[in-house]
Amino acid sequence: MTSPDRRTFLAGTFGAAVIAIEPELLALPPRLAAPVRVGIVGTGRQARAILAELGKFEDVAVAALCDVDDSRLRAAGRRAPEAQAFATHAELLSGSELDAVVVSTPTHLHRAVALDALAAKKHVYCEAPLASTLEDCRAIAAAARASEKVFQTGMQARANPVYQLARTFYRAGDIRDALALRAQYHKKDSWRTAARDAADEKALNWKLDPEVSLGLLGELGAQQFDVFHWFTDQYPTAVRARGAVLAWNDGREVPDTVHCELEFPGGATLVYEATLGNSFEGQCELLLGTLGTIKLAWSHAWMFKEADAPTMGWQVYANRQKFHNDEGITLIAGATQLAEQGKLKEGVGLPHPALYYSLEAFLKSVTAGEEVVSSADEGLRAALVAIKAHEALRNGSSVEIDPELYRVDAR
Repeated sequence: MTSPDRRTFLAGTFGAAVIAIEPELLALPPRLAAPVRVGIVGTGRQARAILAELGKFEDVAVAALCDVDDSRLRAAGRRAPEAQAFATHAELLSGSELDAVVVSTPTHLHRAVALDALAAKKHVYCEAPLASTLEDCRAIAAAARASEKVFQTGMQARANPVYQLARTFYRAGDIRDALALRAQYHKKDSWRTAARDAADEKALNWKLDPEVSLGLLGELGAQQFDVFHWFTDQYPTAVRARGAVLAWNDGREVPDTVHCELEFPGGATLVYEATLGNSFEGQCELLLGTLGTIKLAWSHAWMFKEADAPTMGWQVYANRQKFHNDEGITLIAGATQLAEQGKLKEGVGLPHPALYYSLEAFLKSVTAGEEVVSSADEGLRAALVAIKAHEALRNGSSVEIDPELYRVDAR
């Protein structure tokens, strides 16, 4: 799939941005410029999702798997029967011929794997957040900058075709200046996995370990905070947060429900909430402006125009959805072509999960030299915000974020 930035054209008197992506190319995995042998370090829940998406690419072979837990390693092996199994990432790096390594260990263990993979001259895809401490983030980012290999942080929005399309509308001024920013993650999920014996409990449920976990604001918030960084080209200057255990009173210390406010330059505030006790309206982000609102929901996106907003020519062909008293224009990649074919509604939503497009972008960077969609430096900045938000939650106070910290060479 050709980069959307190179296939954008402006239409209408106010320059509404429309991306000309052929809809069928969103569904069909592309042929890569060269075959890729991949090793996956960490074979938990996220790795299972990664294996499912990599399995869609004809030119990708999962050649090696690594995990310290034998049962997880065996389970992953059933999904990738040709892959060699290793107990440590050092053995994986020395004992297999790989082009790229996917780091999907617990967040606080990313540093060692990422640094060793780069030192072994492998391309690296590192799940987000980049790391759980600023020191680890800076070490990974510095190593990535010094390496000639591709390093991509798994910030999925930046590779998502629907989000890329929505961003062109935002950047073209279609909702004008953002007045307010909102995001949420709602899912009924205990975050707890049953352990076969007590000795495995802490490591298996690391997200619930206050000594290493960034909680909801890190493991989930970092992905969503980055959406606003990318759309606005701005980063927060202060954060306030609070949270509590409200849904899963099982002795955990890490809150299952959080509320966070991030202040951006110019006065706009991002209000973010996440809970593991309710699934209503799922995961989404909203940017509210004087001319309209953009709502993003990972596989879908809509634009809601204000009554006094000018009408663009392309809106004649737009697919619309009703939300109570509001009518949203569905943002569809390749909308013009679909309208001409009378198939506009067939283009609503993405045929694959957001993770697929993030991995696709990485593979194209590895094989065809395409620009990395989410660098280690952007991963560092997103993790920085999450770390500061977690600090505010832990201390129960507002935390200032020095803009100098966003510099890639900051110490």
